[in-house]
Amino acid sequence: MTAAATTPKGERRRAALVEAAAELLASGGFDAVRHRAVAERAGLPLASTTYYFDSLEDLVTAAVEHHGRVEFVNGRRRLEELATRNRGVQATVDLVLDLLLGPPSGDPEADAEAVLLRYERLVATGRRPYLRPLMRTLSQQLDELLTEIFARSGTPVTKDELERLVALVDGAVVNALIAVDPAPRAAAARMLQTALGSVQ
Repeated sequence: MTAAATTPKGERRRAALVEAAAELLASGGFDAVRHRAVAERAGLPLASTTYYFDSLEDLVTAAVEHHGRVEFVNGRRRLEELATRNRGVQATVDLVLDLLLGPPSGDPEADAEAVLLRYERLVATGRRPYLRPLMRTLSQQLDELLTEIFARSGTPVTKDELERLVALVDGAVVNALIAVDPAPRAAAARMLQTALGSVQ
């Protein structure tokens, strides 16, 4: 972080750039995160992106971290709601899929596109070695949250079982996307519900 970003004004501007980059990342993937696009979305001068970030890689890393943190906070909030309300299998499946695929918007076509973008983004991180340490951290945090979700829902899982459940969801989603299935989330939900039935 540059010294300029440590002032209140600098912190606000940097946060605006990170949020703008995270929104572009979610809606258009890594190729959408460019200095000009981020500055325009944040309503700041183009030079601000290089003023507050040493490189585009630094900006992308901050955007990925911000996006992951927001999803984690939302997942934690949903978990607390789950703990005080319905703990049924469907509620568990919905929360797990919200974390793995993103929450549904109510528009099946838009949701399918969002899932496709999410998986494209996940695969693309493999071509960006600078993101690997952050992705390992985010993945570990996600695994811990998912483990807690299953435990509080009355279906505790081991590390290996969790890995298999996530792999089942990933496989169902990828197969649905390959088949141009307009409802990859529904395919993943069916697979996860069946798997949870065998775990119990």
